[in-house]
Amino acid sequence: MAFAGIDEVTDTTFATEVLAADRPVLVDFTAAWCPPCRMIAPVLAEVAREEADRLRVVQLDVDTNPETQARYGVLSMPTLMVFRGGEPVKSMVGARAKARLLRELAEVL
Repeated sequence: MAFAGIDEVTDTTFATEVLAADRPVLVDFTAAWCPPCRMIAPVLAEVAREEADRLRVVQLDVDTNPETQARYGVLSMPTLMVFRGGEPVKSMVGARAKARLLRELAEVL
């Protein structure tokens, strides 16, 4: 389900790929059955390409990775969470247009 420029992370790889990252990481908590998740995926792929020097975008399938979903209290999909320095610094729930997403990301990048 991943789009170009968006890597998939798992419960096993989350700590090294997200928490130990040397730049901010936007995690898309997603599920295959979620229509808004499919709607925002192309937007996230664009953001991943355009902001690659400042931000890494990854996705985590909540159905196959319940530990990370539970650890961060993710109850709705899509949930977009920005991690910096191993900590979540911003959380957004629901699909959004690219312009709105970029405005919200500007606060934490």
